[in-house]
Parts: sequence; C-alpha cells; structure tokens
Amino acid sequence: MYHRNISHILYPIACLIGLVIVYQAWLKPTYLPTPPPGQPNAVVEDSLDAPPEPHHDGPTEPEPKQTRLIDPSVVPETTHHELLETIRDEIEKGNVKTAETKLADLPTAVADDNRTRPYVAVLWNNLGIQQEKLGGTTVSIKAFKKAASLDAKNPVVQLNLAHAYWEMRDPAMTQEYLEKLVAMAPNEPFPHLALADLYQERDQLGEAAHHLDQAIARADKDPAVQSYLRTVTAKVRRTEKSEARLTSRDSAHFTVKFDGETDQVTWAAVLEVLEEAYREIGQKFGHFPSKTIVVVLHAKSAFQSETGSPMWADGLFDPVLGRIQVPTQDALADRAWLTRVLRHEFVHALLYDQLGPAGSAVPTWLNEGLAMELSGDRWSDFDQIMKQELTPIPLPALEGTWGGLSADAATVAYLEANSSVHYLIDRFGMYRVQELLAHLKAGQALSAAMQSQLSLSYEQFQSRWMDQLQEHGKKS
Repeated sequence: MYHRNISHILYPIACLIGLVIVYQAWLKPTYLPTPPPGQPNAVVEDSLDAPPEPHHDGPTEPEPKQTRLIDPSVVPETTHHELLETIRDEIEKGNVKTAETKLADLPTAVADDNRTRPYVAVLWNNLGIQQEKLGGTTVSIKAFKKAASLDAKNPVVQLNLAHAYWEMRDPAMTQEYLEKLVAMAPNEPFPHLALADLYQERDQLGEAAHHLDQAIARADKDPAVQSYLRTVTAKVRRTEKSEARLTSRDSAHFTVKFDGETDQVTWAAVLEVLEEAYREIGQKFGHFPSKTIVVVLHAKSAFQSETGSPMWADGLFDPVLGRIQVPTQDALADRAWLTRVLRHEFVHALLYDQLGPAGSAVPTWLNEGLAMELSGDRWSDFDQIMKQELTPIPLPALEGTWGGLSADAATVAYLEANSSVHYLIDRFGMYRVQELLAHLKAGQALSAAMQSQLSLSYEQFQSRWMDQLQEHGKKS
C-alpha cells in the first residue's frame, strides 16, 4: 500500500524549511501572531510499515526580532493636522474601515504636500498592518502599495511591501526590485533571503547560496537564525555540487536532471508522466505552475544520501529547493508506482507554487487528501475501514505532523484525508476548495475560512462528512 509520512524527526529534511521558519519567526513583522514551528513540507513517499523514528534535538524556533510599525505620534503641523490626527487615532483603535475611507478621501493637496506626504505614507503603512492582522496579506497589500507610492525612500514601508509580495508570490518581486531594496536597506537580511528564493526557483543555486551568505552576515544578532541559514546554505551548496554531474533536459514545464545514459530511458518516461500530470491535474486544480519545476532522478543509494531520506522512502518533494526527487532504480519495472509517486508529488509542488510560504498553514489532512484525490491515487473507501472497527481520528488532530502515529493510525489518517477531501470536492466543488485555500493563504484560520466559504463550522463539516460515511455504510 502506498503510504506517506510527514515527520519532524527527519532533521536533514526539517532543516530545509529554515527559510520559511526564519521568515515566520524572525523576519515577519511582530504585529502578527507568530505561529508555532511548522512541520517540514518535504514529503516522503514510504511503505506501510515505517521503522521507528529516531529522536533528535534540533534547534528551537528563533524569537521575533523586528517591528514593522512606524511611529505616527508626531503629526505635521499643517492645516490638515487635526484630520491626520483623527485618522491616526482610528487606525490605533483598530477602526480599519473608517480609517481607510478617511485616507482614501483625503484632499489631493494633502498627498501632494511635501510636509504631509511622508506622514500619509506612514498612516497607509500602519493601516496595512492592522488590515493584515484581521484579514491577511490579500487585504493589506493594497495599503502597502499605496504607502510605497507615497514614500519610495522609506525602507520600512518598502520592506513591508516586499514581505507582502513574497507571501503572495507576486510577480512584482523581481530581481531588479529586490536589488533596489538591498541598496535601500543594506543591513536587512530579508531582501537577500528573497533573492536566494528567486535564484533557487531559477535553479541558480550558486547565486542562491551567495545571497544566503549575505543574509547570514546580516542576521548577526540572532545565533538561532544564523544556524538555520547556515544549514540551508550548506544544503544548497551540496545540492549544486551533487547535481553538477547530472545531465539536465528541459521541457516546456519541467527540468529533469538524471545520470546521463544510465537514466536516459527513465528520464523520457518521467517526462511523459509529468507532462500528462501537468495538463490533467492543472486543469482539475484550476492552477498551473508559474515556473518550471525541477525533478531530480537519483540512483537508490544517492537518493538516500543526497536527500537525507530514510531507507524506506520512495520519493520526496523539497519546497525550499523546489524539487521533486525520486529514486530511479527499477522504476520502469513498476510503471504504475512511478506514475503514482510523480503525480502525487506534482500536486504537492502545485500547492506550494500556488500558496508559497503560506503552504505551511494548510492542514496535513487537506494537503494529503488533495494530493491523493487530484493525482488519482484514491484508496479504498473509509467506510470499509470503519467496518473493521478502527477508531476514526478527529480531523483537527490530523492538521499537523503525522510522524508520531502508529502504522494503523497512519493508515486511518490517509484514508480520512482521502475521504474527507473527496467529500469536500464532491459537495462544494473545486471552486470552493480554491477559495478555501486562498483564505488560508491570506492568513485566515481554517475554522474561519470554512465558515466563510462553506457556510459550515469546522465541526459541522466533520460531522456531515461522517454522517455521509455512515449512510453509505448502511446502504452497502
């Protein structure tokens, strides 16, 4: 049986999410609640009976260090002093709608006045912060753009906009844009992290490592952050070195790296499977990758050593390096297995492409269920398991890592993920699922996203799904 395990105990893999953790815990503005450390998004394909998981003592999450609010206490002494003071007070009280209306209705003369223009930018910036607390980046980015247009030289304003662009995977975050930000805020690590992310997407790992080094040098006040970044940088450099010997072939949508003539036939088969998955799954999901996806084919022995995966792993999606990685030994002997692994991992890559750093907010049961459902890797119906008197696991308990589950519990978890997502799509359609993901991307809690998009509470969704299973069980 095809079985997946997302485990925080795989330290080498866990370290690959360093960029996301660093962003969430240290670089992301402190006006937002910092979530607990996310579990690795690197996903391994494994057999049903995984070996016992080793214990490790990894680094702890860095504490937040930066604040992106700008002090608005000093209002310019102009004829508009009272009006600007009123707007400032509305923002500080959290009356965002009133404040936004007043800001939008400001007389043109206020924004054009060199004495008040920078202060208006501050108000828009701080309004964006308040909006982000309430509705996420999707809501706040307009305010940050407005602030940046009013004061192009304020590094705090520009950094806030850059953070929003990064979270939204906005195409406006270009190399040129980030290089200007580096010049504007030379002591900030974030622009270098964003540039490293950009170069990794282009598969320019040497340049990515260079900017990671620059970020490390600018994170000198926090040893924990430096430790994360050094681990990621070392991984990037090892990957660059190990892949230098590989042959690279590009298609319209994928770059496949393989061991020359040894994997020539496998490469052709992999590309065929992936291109079919691109068309079929992209259409089902309503999203196609914004960039070329890198797929690395390893010999079995190299796969274990290069990815840090356990002996039982069958495949892996690495979100930091943006790679699908699979062993190729005997892959063509079981074409069905190869197809299953590649299609499943493509869904994870697709989700990451769409959601970016916010992908860590997607609960594991939804992530895995979508990968199984959209890839066509459906298991037997969950109601069959219920007949065997295995105890269902509440969906909230399946939001985080599944690494600590027993073999039986893990089987139930995958069946539940598959079944609940099948019900979600069947009952509400992919459009609502996409809207749900968009709200999670914007920073909304799952319960709130379900209520707004499905008109159901989290508890009601679970109850109705289980009711359907019971009805189906009675009929069968």
